[in-house]
Amino acid sequence: MRIIPAIDIIDGKCVRLSKGDYNTKKVYNENPLEVAKAFEAHGIENLHLVDLDGAKSSHIVNYKILEQIATKTNLSIDFGGGLKTDEDLYIAFESGAKQITGGSIAVKNPEVFQSWIHKYGAAKIILGADADKEKIAINGWQEASDHELIPFIQEYKTKGIAYVICTDISKDGMLQGPAFDLYKRILASIADLKLIASGGISSFDELPRLAEIGCEGVIIGKAIYENRISLKQLEQFILEIN
Repeated sequence: MRIIPAIDIIDGKCVRLSKGDYNTKKVYNENPLEVAKAFEAHGIENLHLVDLDGAKSSHIVNYKILEQIATKTNLSIDFGGGLKTDEDLYIAFESGAKQITGGSIAVKNPEVFQSWIHKYGAAKIILGADADKEKIAINGWQEASDHELIPFIQEYKTKGIAYVICTDISKDGMLQGPAFDLYKRILASIADLKLIASGGISSFDELPRLAEIGCEGVIIGKAIYENRISLKQLEQFILEIN
C-alpha cells in the first residue's frame, strides 16, 4: 500500500480544512516545497497535491507550486483541484504532475473526463469519488449530486478507470478514523480496483488495517500536520511493506 501525504494549497500556502469547509482553513506552512522535501527525506515517494484555489475557481491556479515541487524533488505527484478543460490538464502535466485527479468534471462533463482516460491512459487519470452520505459531492465539496457512490465508481470502472480516490467527507480532517466499512464494501463490489483511501486518518494503527482491506494507497493529511503520525513512523512502515 502506497503512503501518500497530502499538501492542500490556498494562496500558495500549505493548509488543511475540516469537511472541505474553507472557513475552517488552518495554515500549517507558508512553504509547500519545504513540506514536500521533508516527506521525501523520510523515504516517501508519492504526494497528493490539491489546488484548493483551483477547486473554488474551476480552473488550475497553483501550477507554479506543482512545478516547483516536481522540479526540486523526485516525488511522484498526483494533482487535483479545478481541472476542467484540456488546457488545465496540459498545464498540470507540463508542470510535472504524474497523475491528475478529476472529481466534479467526472460528474458534470463525463464526455471530457472519458476523453482524458482514452488520451492519457488509466495510469494517469484518477477518479475522485468524494461522497457525503454515499452521494458524490462536487465543486470543492460545496455541492451534492444525485450520484450514488458505488454505482458511480462501477460505471467508471467499465469506462477504463483503474485508480479511485474515495473520501468520506464527513470524516475528512476530523481525525476520527477512516471509513473502513465503506472501503470494504467498495472493494467487495468492484474487482481489480486500485482504491486510495482518503479522509479521517487519525493514528498509525489505521494504516495496516487499510492495507489488510486491500487499499492500494492511503492519503494522509491532518494526522501528519497535527503530529498524530510521525514521518519517522511512515518511513519505518514503508521499509517494512517493501
